[in-house]
Amino acid sequence: MIFHKAGHLKGEVTIPGDKSISHRAVMFGALAEGTTEILNFLQGADCLSTIECFRKMGVTIENTPEHILIHGKGLHGLQAPEDVLDAGNSGTTTRLISGILAAQPFETTLTGDASIQKRPMRRIMEPLSMMGAHITSINGNDCAPLHIAGAPLHGIHYHSKVASAQVKSAILLAGLYADGITKVTEPTVSRNHSEIMLRYFGASVHTEGTTATIQPEPSLFGQKVCVPGDISSAAYFIAAGLLVPGAEILIRNVGINPTRDGILKVALEMGGNITCLNVNNDGEPTADLLVKHSTLHGITIGGDIIPTLIDELPVINVLAACAEGTTIIKDAAELKVKESNRIDVMVRYLSEMGCDITGTDDGMVIHGGRALHGTTIDSHMDHRIAMSFAIASLTADGTTEITDSDVVTISYPGFYEDLQKLMQ
Repeated sequence: MIFHKAGHLKGEVTIPGDKSISHRAVMFGALAEGTTEILNFLQGADCLSTIECFRKMGVTIENTPEHILIHGKGLHGLQAPEDVLDAGNSGTTTRLISGILAAQPFETTLTGDASIQKRPMRRIMEPLSMMGAHITSINGNDCAPLHIAGAPLHGIHYHSKVASAQVKSAILLAGLYADGITKVTEPTVSRNHSEIMLRYFGASVHTEGTTATIQPEPSLFGQKVCVPGDISSAAYFIAAGLLVPGAEILIRNVGINPTRDGILKVALEMGGNITCLNVNNDGEPTADLLVKHSTLHGITIGGDIIPTLIDELPVINVLAACAEGTTIIKDAAELKVKESNRIDVMVRYLSEMGCDITGTDDGMVIHGGRALHGTTIDSHMDHRIAMSFAIASLTADGTTEITDSDVVTISYPGFYEDLQKLMQ
C-alpha cells in the first residue's frame, strides 16, 4: 500500500473493541454456565481464532453484526477437539488457552502460524508444568506447536520473571482447576483484564501489590460484556493527531485501564495536547480522547511503565522521531519476541526514513527532530509495524510503501479506511 504526507487530519473515529478483552470474554464465556453476550467484539483475525478454537471444543458461538452469543459449557464441559487447535497469529490465544487445556481430561495439539511458531512458550510451559501439566514443544524448541495432555493440577505460588499478562492469565486460568490456591507474583503489574473479568464472571480473584491470587473451582456464570475501544489501536490516531500540523481528532470510547494507559502518560509528558472527555469508571474505565497537534520533546521511558505500553512502543518510536531532543526507551527487551523483533525492525526502517535512531539490548535511543522521507517498509507480517509506519508516513516527504500492509486485519480490519476518512 502507498502512503503520502497528510495535509489535513480532522474528525472523529470510533475505535474497534479491545483485543485483550475480546479474547477473554470468549474464553470466560465458554467456561461459564449459561449464555454470555459480547457487544463491540473485535472482529479481527486474532479474536476470530479464539472463537474457532472453542467451537472445535464443542462450544456453540453465534457471531452476528449485533453481538457475539456464547452458550457456555461450564468449567468442565469442554470436549476433545477432533483435530489441531490453530491459534493463527495470536499469542494471547496460544498462551491463555494453554492454561485451560492443561486441566482438561483430553489431549490437544495447539499450533499457530509461522510467527507464533517462533514465539517463546517456555514462559508458560514452566509454570504450568510446575502445576502438574503435561505440556511439551513438539519440535523441542520451546515454541508451538505444543502437545498438551490434561492432568490434575496443583495450586502454586509462581514468581514470574517477566511482567506479562499472558503468562499471569495462563496460570490463573489453570488455577481455576487446581486443588488449592494459585498465586502469581510479577516484577511489576501487567494489564489486569483477566482479574477484572474473572471476578465479573464469578471467580474469587484478588490482587495485592504485584501478586494476583485465585481460588479454585468457582461457579462462573454467563454475563453481558461491553468491550471498550482498544487503546492499543487508538494509539495510532493519538500519534497522528499529535504529529500532523493543524490536526484535531476525537477518539470515541477508548479503554483507559491504568494498566494499559502508558501511551497517554508518555504522550502528555512529551508535551502532547490530549483531553479526556466523558470519563466512565464503571468496570473497565473508558473515555473519549480529544487530540490536537502538539510540539513534542524527547523523554526517557523505562521501568514500571513499560508493561502498560509495550504494544504501543513502535508508534511511540514514531512520536520520538518527530519530537525535538532525545528519547531513550529502555527495559523493553520484550519487543524482541513479539510478532517481529520490533527493536530491529523499527530501528532499520526509521533509519531509512532519515531518523537518527540506535537500537540497544532493551530498547532504543532516538535523536528526534530530523525531517523524515518516504521509503519501502516490509511489515514483517506484524500488524503494529504496519500501522506505526502508516502514521510515520503522514509526516514524511515523498512516498512510503508498506508491503503486506493488510496484516492490520489481525487487530484492526478497518484501520486504513478510518485513517483515510480523517484525511478527507
